[in-house]
Amino acid sequence: MSAEENKALVRRFVEEFWNEGNTATADELMAVDAEIHMPTGEVVDPEGLKGFAEAWRGSFPDWHSTFEELIAEGDRVAERWTGRGTHLGELQGIPPTGKRVEAPGSVFYRIVDGKIVEFRGQLDMMSLMQQLGVIASPQQAKA
Repeated sequence: MSAEENKALVRRFVEEFWNEGNTATADELMAVDAEIHMPTGEVVDPEGLKGFAEAWRGSFPDWHSTFEELIAEGDRVAERWTGRGTHLGELQGIPPTGKRVEAPGSVFYRIVDGKIVEFRGQLDMMSLMQQLGVIASPQQAKA
């Protein structure tokens, strides 16, 4: 596949999987043995990613990821994004706050024969937790 085709695949994955909450998209666009590196450091399979996405959408039902940059070279695609959502469900034991959050992240994909075979995601959880009021922001810590 060309770099543009790989970028189109990533755009579709983000729109359908993350923004629309259609986890079946992973079955279509990811290899069954895809290597998925989560922001937590753990490595999961597509079923693990689908479980994470469902839990995340339970915490932030209106979650939406916006592309900031999308760069492709060979079989690799780099995505820099900003996610936004309202905390309306429990998140890792944190009760819903009703707060609107915005956090940056990035994902590096490797695509082979039209399937995502590698996914390495990062999310600024520190910023997210500060916005939820769970941990002090640097400005609050100085006060």
